[in-house]
Amino acid sequence: MSKPDHRNLESEQLESLHEPERGQQLNSPQLESLRRMVNGSKHVVFFGGAGVSTESGIPDFRSQDGLYNLSYKFPPETMLSNSFYRSHREEFFRFYRDKVLHADAKPNAAHRALASLEQAGHIRAVITQNIDGLHQAAGSKLVLELHGSVHRNYCELCGASYSLADILAQPGAPFCTRAECGGEVKPDVVLYEEPLDGNILERAVAEIECAEVLIIGGTSLMVNPAASLLRFFGGEHIVIINRDATPRDQMASLVFHDSICEVLGAVAL
Repeated sequence: MSKPDHRNLESEQLESLHEPERGQQLNSPQLESLRRMVNGSKHVVFFGGAGVSTESGIPDFRSQDGLYNLSYKFPPETMLSNSFYRSHREEFFRFYRDKVLHADAKPNAAHRALASLEQAGHIRAVITQNIDGLHQAAGSKLVLELHGSVHRNYCELCGASYSLADILAQPGAPFCTRAECGGEVKPDVVLYEEPLDGNILERAVAEIECAEVLIIGGTSLMVNPAASLLRFFGGEHIVIINRDATPRDQMASLVFHDSICEVLGAVAL
């Protein structure tokens, strides 16, 4: 059986709806169509990236002011690699604390809207590339963290668990505080040169395969393997919400080049 054409909207004039508008009004035809899609579905999956958390004050990676455009002795991609972590733990944690950890960040309107839509029985799962834990802080229950979480840390020697507060409380590179251990404590985040967690990846694929509507937000869709997950979608509609154009815009039923907080906040009203 052939895959559905995600560029078609049932009973909608797609040609007039597909083109994104910046600063569109909250009662626009696109938003009304998105509301109907979400309210008429029982299995909506949200797939999000760094842009979801920028309105919580957490910088993204690839924008002009993003992490990858900062000037350091080593490129950020190098400092966030497994080999750098192994060979330069002190420098790794200095950068990690300064630029990756945002302990005071709070959930924004997009996080809260997704949690509300989950409680209403529409959103079935949130798949995120973010490591900040803000979806859970907003109340979302089923969150699949492709790249791990800063809130989980573990001793590589004995397996003891440590919180984000524990990491921040130790100066320099953290070590296990259990008696007679003293092992190195590593964040449970996926660094460059490391694979994604296979179990999380399988669960994400399963959710996308079952989804009726896939909402993609705050991501450039340029980074694999996360971006390649879209090929598993066989449902009715793909919706993209991102301030900048993505390589997948043309395969979407609806595209919003606007604030994800405004768009999702309006849908959850």
